[in-house]
Amino acid sequence: MEIGIFLMPAHPPERSLYDATQWDLDIIELADRLGYVEAWVGEHFTVPWEPICAPDLLLAQALLRTTHIKLAPGAHLLPYHHPVELAHRVAYFDHLAQGRFMLGVGASGIPGDWALYDVDGKNGEHREMTREALEIMLRIWTEDEPWEHRGKYWNANGIAPMFEGLMKRHIKPYQKPHPPIGVTGFSAGSETLKLAGERGYLPMSLDLNTEYVATHWDAVLEGAERSGRTPDRRDWRLVREVLVAETDEQAFRYAVDGTMGRAMREYVLPTFRMFGMTKFYKHNPSVPDDDVTPEYLAENTFVVGSVDTVVDKL
Repeated sequence: MEIGIFLMPAHPPERSLYDATQWDLDIIELADRLGYVEAWVGEHFTVPWEPICAPDLLLAQALLRTTHIKLAPGAHLLPYHHPVELAHRVAYFDHLAQGRFMLGVGASGIPGDWALYDVDGKNGEHREMTREALEIMLRIWTEDEPWEHRGKYWNANGIAPMFEGLMKRHIKPYQKPHPPIGVTGFSAGSETLKLAGERGYLPMSLDLNTEYVATHWDAVLEGAERSGRTPDRRDWRLVREVLVAETDEQAFRYAVDGTMGRAMREYVLPTFRMFGMTKFYKHNPSVPDDDVTPEYLAENTFVVGSVDTVVDKL
């Protein structure tokens, strides 16, 4: 097992974007010094508690403050980007990072973001857009011969050299054929994670109960079967909330009374209740929804405690 960090990033809504970004950069720099291998940064547009809408800009700053840690948007939400533009941004960043860049992609599960971009997430349009966008990006990175794409959501052209070669496609990723691709999934049996299994991408799962997360690996296996692949569990990126302190009691209080607990109390749990998803946090289905609190999560779902306790839980 290797250890990385995932930053939603979660910040109290009253914190300025500048201060939030500086905090995230400090955390990534510390993780690099401590030997963490990867840092993933989320992307959202309509969630005040998750205010970073351009993770690549934050990561470009982190690149200058770190030495070894690999950096990745976790994830660029493909329905909200023109694939030609994003493919070039990714390729450019890959050159800047000189092998320290990874690409996370996702379909988006935030209804506010769907509405902002007029994407019909309720009927799966976001997943269709993700597949089509990724196809175009891969063609830009890997196909040298001219091509044309006329799709349901986007049109694009792999142009031949123009004006005696003065204009041509010339920006390809530093890593060949492209940076490692991670795919985020949330729903049980996620269709997006089936895509990860089918293509051999890195599957990524959030910090939910083990039974629910197990359906994510089932989705990876189903996708891998389509293409005859054998997925490797070592490629699976699993997010867990981990908090270590001198004692179990001190760690519990930090988890409940600190920013972690506040984010759960004011943002995450209300959102989960609103959409009937509280069950995904329960270690036992018989637990009433109202009993799923920051205290409950610190005791049953998160990895919270002293060094010895956390090592045992992990």
